[in-house]
Amino acid sequence: MVDAAEEFSGKIAIVTGAARGMGYAVAKRLAAGGASVVINDINAEAAARVASDLHALGHAALAVPGDVTSGHDVGRLVARAVDHYGEVHILINNAGILRPTPVIDIQEDEWDLVVNVNLKGTYLCSRAVLPGMQKTGWGRIVNFSSTAGKNISTVGGAHYTAAKAGILGFTRHLAKEVARYGITVNAVCPGLIDTEMVRSTISAERAQAYADSFPIKRLGEPFEVAELVAFLASDRAAYITGASLDINGGDLMI
Repeated sequence: MVDAAEEFSGKIAIVTGAARGMGYAVAKRLAAGGASVVINDINAEAAARVASDLHALGHAALAVPGDVTSGHDVGRLVARAVDHYGEVHILINNAGILRPTPVIDIQEDEWDLVVNVNLKGTYLCSRAVLPGMQKTGWGRIVNFSSTAGKNISTVGGAHYTAAKAGILGFTRHLAKEVARYGITVNAVCPGLIDTEMVRSTISAERAQAYADSFPIKRLGEPFEVAELVAFLASDRAAYITGASLDINGGDLMI
């Protein structure tokens, strides 16, 4: 049995949208397992702060801010990671954005923003790390979908639901393409998790009402999602690919 503190020893991981919420929790969990973590976020100051927090805990971390919807920024992200650490073994496509707008009110630019950050960003980042992973013969890509990808969004709009469903299709297809290179590609599907993004979208009263309706009567915690992601990024999940794993307190059972 591998020591939890050494599970990712020697591994280099990129986590997008890592400045807060689930991305921050994932970055901390991988770092605690021995990984060197590249912190990506569109907010440069916040990314630097997370890297500093990890350094203070004795972990290796590098902040590389950038926009996951930009091919240029994504190319720079991966290039910086490779220049600094040598290669990339793990990619966590966490960056996402949520808007609660009804379809009739969604403007074209808002549709593009939500779909691009969630879905296009997943594609761009995955494409960018594949050559290195293929050369190494080992890789883990974990994509963030949602219960929205399997049903409908609890608090987001149709653009969010569509993007998260698209991530599930992309995950399955990419997993089939790259399995022969020793690369696994999986998705996690969180339900309503107690993050800054959720709290800024709905009221505390509404969040509590949702929690009360779940079989496990509370919101999920970011660290719980991080544990699932860490499992999929590890050798313990070497025979799992093209899968989508739910973590939603029983809100959606299919």
